[in-house]
Order: sequence, then structure tokens, then C-alpha cells
Amino acid sequence: VAYLVVFHILFVLFVWTYWKSVFTLPIQPGKKFHMSYADQERYESEERPEVQRQILAEIARKLPVYTRTGNGVSIRTMSVAYLTYQLKIFHFSFLSFCRCVLKMDHHCPWVNNCIGFSNYKFFLLFLAYSLLYCLYIAATVFKYFIKYWTVSSARHSPEPWMSPEPACLTNARSKFHIIFLLFVAIMFFVSLMFLFGYHCWLVSRNRSTL
Repeated sequence: VAYLVVFHILFVLFVWTYWKSVFTLPIQPGKKFHMSYADQERYESEERPEVQRQILAEIARKLPVYTRTGNGVSIRTMSVAYLTYQLKIFHFSFLSFCRCVLKMDHHCPWVNNCIGFSNYKFFLLFLAYSLLYCLYIAATVFKYFIKYWTVSSARHSPEPWMSPEPACLTNARSKFHIIFLLFVAIMFFVSLMFLFGYHCWLVSRNRSTL
């Protein structure tokens, strides 16, 4: 009963965060990120690409949030992505169907959604509960995995004082299920551990995947 209670608590949290990651729509930057009409006219009236680039960089410096290169000197193209989206000059560096997403991190095929400012919290919780879910399954199944090999070895050298083998441990089909479940849980746990650790590092540095 205790195993079932803990299992379903983790399962409900896992499903809830997955649902929120999938169905929380990414939001676009607010009006404070918009280019003014005067700046737009100044940009469109200029024909030289290098001057247009300089105008966009100048406008981008006034934005509340912008992106810089690693050395912190020059403004990257992503800084003016939203400005150029308004002007429809060129496409963003991320997928076109994500359009313009506030603090976009990446497009996740596992949740079929763009992970950004609006749902990054749910995505991080989804990774955390997935990690705990796989760890819990592996931990609770492991003792039965050990019992299978203990019973199998004892079957070849039975002792008179040993108790009869439980029926569930002599079933070849259930043995396959236990082994399969254990290895799948461990495999996903290891992969999720690296992914969750990477995103925790991004959060600690206030960075995004992009």
C-alpha cells in the first residue's frame, strides 16, 4: 500500500507537469519590446545593409533584455530578432512555427511545444518528476530482480531447510517483465539525469539553450 501511494503521487505530479508543458502556450514579448513607428520608418528608409544593421543594434540596446556574445562586447543577431520579425526582413534562428517566443529556450519534440518564459518552470518540474519516477520504479523493482537470481541459483543447489519458491519468482514471463522494467527505468533515469542537470546549470547561470 505504501508503494502504491508513493507511486501514484509521483505519477500524478509527472502527468500534471507534462500536461502543463504541452498545453501552456508560449507568449510573445510585450509592447515594451516593440519597435516604435519612428524607428521603423528610419530603418525602412535606409537602403545600405550595414547602416540598417547599425540602426537595429542601436534600437536593441534600449530593450529591457538583450543578448550579447560570450565576450560581452557586441550584440548578437538574437538581440534584434523580434525587431526584424516585425519588419519581416529575415527568419529567426529558431523554428518558424514557434514564431517569436519570449525567452525561448528550445523546441521540445517530447512535449511538442516551444519551451520559453511561460512554460519553462513546468518543463523543469517535468524533468524532475520524471527523474524521481524512474528512480522510484528502478528502486522498487530491483529487489525482485535480485530475488530472481537468488532463487535461480538456489534452484540448482536446493537445501532442505529452504522454504518453497514463491510462484511469482518461477514464472518466466514475469521474470522478463521485471528485467525489462528495471533496465528501461535505469536507461531513462541516466538520460534524464544529464538533461535535468544541464538545465539546472542553465538556470543557475541565467542562460537558455539558445
